[in-house]
Amino acid sequence: MNPQRPVNTFRNAPPPTPRPKAGNASTQRTQPTDRKPLPAQNSSVRGRKWQQARRFIRERPLLEHVYWFVIKSFLWLFFGSLGYVIVLKYVPVWVTPLVVSRWIDTFGTEESSHVYKKWRSYDNISKEAALAVVSSEDQDFPMHWGFDFDEIQDAIKENQTRKRPRGASTISQQVAKNVFLWTGRSYIRKGLEVYFTALIELIWGKKRILEVYLNVAEMGPMTFGVEAASQRYYGHSAATLSRDEAARIAAVLPNPRLLSIRNPSTYVQRRTRQISRQMRYLGGQKYIRNL
Repeated sequence: MNPQRPVNTFRNAPPPTPRPKAGNASTQRTQPTDRKPLPAQNSSVRGRKWQQARRFIRERPLLEHVYWFVIKSFLWLFFGSLGYVIVLKYVPVWVTPLVVSRWIDTFGTEESSHVYKKWRSYDNISKEAALAVVSSEDQDFPMHWGFDFDEIQDAIKENQTRKRPRGASTISQQVAKNVFLWTGRSYIRKGLEVYFTALIELIWGKKRILEVYLNVAEMGPMTFGVEAASQRYYGHSAATLSRDEAARIAAVLPNPRLLSIRNPSTYVQRRTRQISRQMRYLGGQKYIRNL
């Protein structure tokens, strides 16, 4: 009797199920529908749009001439203004748009057309005069970078209820406006004022800005600069101005055509005392010593 053979389990087992191929598994995955374009794709899209824009301009000669005229004008104005600011860092500012405007306004009137203006270097001007204008116009002048944003916010809030709007221009902004720009109010002029303020803060520095302000600010009818005001109203040079004299000059700066240094009103006298107190509170001349 023959022993039974062992059952061949491999032969009788059902055929194994084939494994899915890698390619089949990948095709079963759900493809994302909200995939963001890669940076390289964004740059290529922008490049194609720029090429289309350039082709559109080339196909229209008049538009191409206008395009290049605008580009060249912008470059000329930018580099021209930059060069002018650099030159005025070292050269006295003899004429400003404000002086020309005031001189033109005298045509056909009884007002004298003579302009009182004398340039004096910062070292030849009493530091009491420099401290007085800082105390009255811009006490944060040694610290800010051309703009006093806290003062601007306060002015915006107050002007919502005031009949006459209050300004918040710093000494740097006033210099930029008087030296480089025309008088009046407009968004274009304000934008250019911001541009020139940033330039002179970067190129001139605080001491030069204050020197120019003391020489170009209007301090009386047809009177520009602290030297001209000192000689016209006090009879001596700005180098010997006392604290009270300097404070009175600074007191008329908000409206030098109506407020008088020679015949001060009650308002000017009160404002002069306030400025003198502020000069003491700031610590005297040492407040502006390290400009």
